[in-house]
Amino acid sequence: MKLLYEGKTKDVYELPNGNCLLRFKDTATGVDGVFDPGANHVGLTIEGAGKTGLEVTKFFFEELQKRGISTHYVNADIEKNEMEVKKATVFGKGVEVICRFKATGSFMRRYGAYIEEGTDLPAYVEITIKDDDREDPLITKEGLVVLGILTAEEYDELVRQTKEIATIVKDILAEKDMTLYDIKFEFGRTGENKEITLIDEISGGNMRVYKNGEIVNPLDFPKHLF
Repeated sequence: MKLLYEGKTKDVYELPNGNCLLRFKDTATGVDGVFDPGANHVGLTIEGAGKTGLEVTKFFFEELQKRGISTHYVNADIEKNEMEVKKATVFGKGVEVICRFKATGSFMRRYGAYIEEGTDLPAYVEITIKDDDREDPLITKEGLVVLGILTAEEYDELVRQTKEIATIVKDILAEKDMTLYDIKFEFGRTGENKEITLIDEISGGNMRVYKNGEIVNPLDFPKHLF
């Protein structure tokens, strides 16, 4: 297999059938050894994190597909930490879409003078461009359009899909007595029609979830979810 991309938490390979293979790793984003889904650097290694992330991702992608939500997911092999996906092209050099239900993390670091930690937010959506050297800066709709990263219509569709998918994840977690604070997605264009599609993963590594007032460790997600 040809290695296409070596990421922070996953490596991407090209498969002979035209799809791609994601191999999940035991690395996690964070700062000074502390897990932070909003961080853009690898901060720690957790044994079993790759398998756990794939288990949770497989669960959520299959739940979304049951609901008619378009994703790049094809199948997964948990024991090998591998997931087969449809090939996708990203927007520009990649964007991340964050949906916030509670004020926390970088939202508080930016806007803490105006809001208290844990305040409810109405599925508030932010978009950042993937750029480690510039700390993944926030970008506006107008900025994305001016830079040719996506069109105004694509922006609106990204926001619509983000709110819909995040709400589904939030409701599933609520059934397990867990509260979703925020979640980060990635999207790309797939197929001949360049359909906007959810890609990457949905795991404990890209969301903040609390249960009984305590944050759920990404490694503990399966025992709370399944």
